[in-house]
Amino acid sequence: MTTTPLAPVAQARSLLQLTTAYHQAKALHSAVELGLFDLLADGPATAEEVKDRLRIVHPLAKEFLDALVALELLEADGDRYRNSPAAQAFLVSGASEYLGGTVLQHARKHYHVWAGLTTALQEGEAGSGAEAHGPEAYPKHYEDPERARQVMAHFDTFSSFTAEELARRVDWSGYGSFIDIGGARGNLATRVALAHPHLHGAVFDLPALAPLAGELIRERGLEGRVRFHGGDFLTDPLPSADAVVTGHVLPDWPVPQRRKLLARIHEALPSGGALVVYDLMTDPATTTVHDVLQRLNHGLIRGDSSSSSVEEYRAEIEEAGFRVRQAERIDNLLGDWLIVAVKP
Repeated sequence: MTTTPLAPVAQARSLLQLTTAYHQAKALHSAVELGLFDLLADGPATAEEVKDRLRIVHPLAKEFLDALVALELLEADGDRYRNSPAAQAFLVSGASEYLGGTVLQHARKHYHVWAGLTTALQEGEAGSGAEAHGPEAYPKHYEDPERARQVMAHFDTFSSFTAEELARRVDWSGYGSFIDIGGARGNLATRVALAHPHLHGAVFDLPALAPLAGELIRERGLEGRVRFHGGDFLTDPLPSADAVVTGHVLPDWPVPQRRKLLARIHEALPSGGALVVYDLMTDPATTTVHDVLQRLNHGLIRGDSSSSSVEEYRAEIEEAGFRVRQAERIDNLLGDWLIVAVKP
C-alpha cells in the first residue's frame, strides 16, 4: 500500500500562521483599546495591578500580557510588565509619532470591513464599509468633535512620517509658501513648516476642522506662519501659494472630478509653481505583498477596487498642464510614491 507523501511541515506551518495572523493584530488592538500602554508608561506593573487598574476580569489576563511580551510589545521583569521601547515610542498617547490612532481605526473600522471581504467581492460594494469613509462620509464624521478628533489621530499617524519625507525629498528652497489641499487638521503642513522655517503654509479642508487645526497650530507655535482655510476644494477658490501639496485625496474622486481638481490647482498656481502629490501608486518593479494588501484595503474602504499606476498619475498631471520633475518611492508607512511637477 502506498501513501501520498505529506507536504513539508514548514509549508503547512506557514499556512497555519497566515490563517491565524489576526491573533497578533487583535492582541495589539485590544491593548490599545484598553489603554494598557498608557498605563505602563508610568512604570512597570504586575498582572494583578494591570487587571485592577484596567478593570480586566478574564482569567486569561496573564496569558494576554505574555502574548504581548512574545510580540515584543511588552517586556517582563519577574512578575512585572513594562512597555517595550517600540511601544513606549509609538503606542503611548501624546508621543510625537503616536500610532495608536490608526490602531484604533483598524480595530473599530477596518477589521470589520475585512471581515466582510467575501461578501464585498461577491456583492460589489455591499459590506465594503465605504459608507463610513470617503468624501460623502467625512462631513458627517466631523460634525461630532470627538469623532473628528479620532479620525485626525488616524490621519496623523501616516502624515507624520510622510511630512518628514516631503520635508527631506522636495526642494523647497525656491518657494515661500505652500498649501496642503485635503490636509486635515494640518499635521503635515505644520511639520513641513517647522522643518523649513522660511516657508509659510496653509491647509484647505472642511470648515468643521478649523478648531482642531487652530489648536494644533497654536500648540506648535506656528500662528502667523500656518493658517487654515475651510471650504470645498472642488468648488471654492483655492488660496494662492507657490506650491500645492495633496495626498490620498485624488483617488477619492471619479476621474472627471480628479481632473477638474488638477486643472483648478494648475490655474491657481503661478508660473514656476509646484504640485506635490503623494499617494499609493502601482509600479510592477517595486510592488510588494504590503503594497498589494494596502491597495486592497484602500479599495475596500473607498468602496471600489481601482488603483492607479505611477504612469497614470503622471499622465493626468501632465494633461493638466504640468511638467513632471520628480517621481520616486518614499519611505513612509504606506510606501507611497511622490510626484513633483512644475507649472511652466
